[in-house]
Amino acid sequence: MHVENLTLAYDADVPVVDGLTLEVPSGQLTAVVGPNGSGKSTLLRGMSRLLAPQSGRVLLDGKDIHQLPARELARKLGVLPQGPVTPEGITAAELVSRGRHPHRGLFGRLTSDDDAAINDALRAVELTELRDRPVDQLSGGQRQRVWIAMVLAQGTQHLLLDEPTTFLDLAHQVEVLDLLTDLNRDRGTTIAMVLHDMNLAARYADHLFAMRDGRIVASGPPSEVMTSELIRDVFDLDALVVPDPVSGTPIVLPRGRHHILIPESEEPRVIHS
Repeated sequence: MHVENLTLAYDADVPVVDGLTLEVPSGQLTAVVGPNGSGKSTLLRGMSRLLAPQSGRVLLDGKDIHQLPARELARKLGVLPQGPVTPEGITAAELVSRGRHPHRGLFGRLTSDDDAAINDALRAVELTELRDRPVDQLSGGQRQRVWIAMVLAQGTQHLLLDEPTTFLDLAHQVEVLDLLTDLNRDRGTTIAMVLHDMNLAARYADHLFAMRDGRIVASGPPSEVMTSELIRDVFDLDALVVPDPVSGTPIVLPRGRHHILIPESEEPRVIHS
């Protein structure tokens, strides 16, 4: 997916994203990070055709997404917005079946291929046994997995997710990100998602875009992008960036105004300072 000179705004006189160009790496898991108000969610809305650009374009497989028929785009691109509203009383399987809409025939009936795609999607998110459970009776992590299963059922090779871990506790955040990592590795799905947590983004993403004031400040692998200088420039935060003792990926340790002194012999090795 290629974004070319994209300008997005809600008010015609105040662009939120102004002349932005980027390339989402194919077959990788990409995270977009940045402070509140930096334009992350607006960028994703523009990339998913939920917000029409003032100028510029978004290309998917070389075609402008705003020139594609809606059904054709839905066969290529799955989108999970922030905080989707679950219809009251709908079961997990019924919600997942809505992902098959772009593939249904003239009469809109589910075919054996649709049934197989729904079953595969529920199996991928490990919710087969809960397929007949109303979604509003599931836990937060399970509900998010149902929504992810719905976009999986679309059978697309590209996914855009806006803060898929919002309002989830840490265990459910890891659960959802593990699922997306498995999807990327097993199916080669290109995934781009907005994340607030820099440490989770660095642990799970192959590629990072760091945004501030509607522009890309840095782009690349987390090991190259995550520096103390970047954290200061993007988040106005004084921090150390050290290796995560579990994954070896960069982890941000804010200094703050109240420090716990670490004996010199125990101080973590700094990747970037």
